[in-house]
Amino acid sequence: MGKLGKDIILLGLISFFTDMSSEAIMPVLPFFIFALSPSIGSGIALGLIMGFGTALASMMNFFSGILSDRIGKRKIFISSGYTISALSKLLFPVSQAWWHLLVLRGIERAGKGIRGAPRDAFIGERYVEDRGKAFGFHRAMDTAGAIAGSLLAFIFLWIFKLDYRQILLIAAIIAFFAIPPIYMLKEEKKEGKKEKIEINDAMKKFTFVATIFYLGNFTYGFFLWRASKIFNGFGLNGVVIALLMYALFNVVYASLSTYFGKLSDKIGRRILIVIGYLLFSFICIGFMLIAYISEIFAIVTTIFLFILYGIMYALIEGNQRAYAADLSRWKGTAQGIFKASTGIATLPAGMMAGILWDVMPDLTFIYGALLAVLAASLLATMKMEKD
Repeated sequence: MGKLGKDIILLGLISFFTDMSSEAIMPVLPFFIFALSPSIGSGIALGLIMGFGTALASMMNFFSGILSDRIGKRKIFISSGYTISALSKLLFPVSQAWWHLLVLRGIERAGKGIRGAPRDAFIGERYVEDRGKAFGFHRAMDTAGAIAGSLLAFIFLWIFKLDYRQILLIAAIIAFFAIPPIYMLKEEKKEGKKEKIEINDAMKKFTFVATIFYLGNFTYGFFLWRASKIFNGFGLNGVVIALLMYALFNVVYASLSTYFGKLSDKIGRRILIVIGYLLFSFICIGFMLIAYISEIFAIVTTIFLFILYGIMYALIEGNQRAYAADLSRWKGTAQGIFKASTGIATLPAGMMAGILWDVMPDLTFIYGALLAVLAASLLATMKMEKD
């Protein structure tokens, strides 16, 4: 990583182990939720659990971002957030009802919210000229852990024949490997900011547009469900193949995150984010259509769509956070506001997607596609004071 130094590598390792844990849980979780909630609309249960957790994380991002700016410290939020998340994961395997997961995922995501904005502010302040590269590398390490985690879930389920609860327990233990590197971070001493917080119009506009996108950016669980049903229909083990597709998504995501971050340093972040939004729309339409095409073509198309899904996330995730850092000198507050607004949007997004899924799955994908096109159009045409 050249002149970026050891801090970004430590943060990368922390995220690697955390996401190894999370992504061994996350691809299994939709199917575990389905097993716990057959008597109610499973789509609504999935959307509510995933959306509520993300929304709670976003609210915590807002407060932790502002507070970390005020007191001038980031590390205390980073350490407490990762610890809370690790502890809450230990209770996932003992859940007996879907609402247990609703509460536990809420706590786990709250930990993510406590650490998220201060950690991104830490990166944004430490790296200026290579900000896109730093955020891209962090996302790549984050997603490399996701690759390892999703592959572990696949191996545990397919080769070792572990049940969902056993996989969740092993994944929870992995989360604790992320905690020791936190204490090796060197935080620069700085005074907290006492002046009035001001968020400029460019940041407000970007947050507004991104929020529209996230109102339609429903959880990946619906893509996994669709894929499992497609493969089940062809006599294959749909759940196992869906986990493998999720691992493929993470491989693509990790491989391209740093590249797209470096590219955004050269050509600008907005154009790449717009492309990512449009690509999500295309992916949604693709998942809607695969149920109506021939067997071989449906399988090949599903694989292709998960590759595109990885490209889409590589385009938008790190670059959105870097763009938010570009637009405001209040780094923690800007990250907190951005994460709060976009994350809260995932609650109605998940609920709407779940309701539509229980009515007719195709409607879920149409809904996501339309909002993605709207967000891309607005971001492409809005005048921004900073680019």
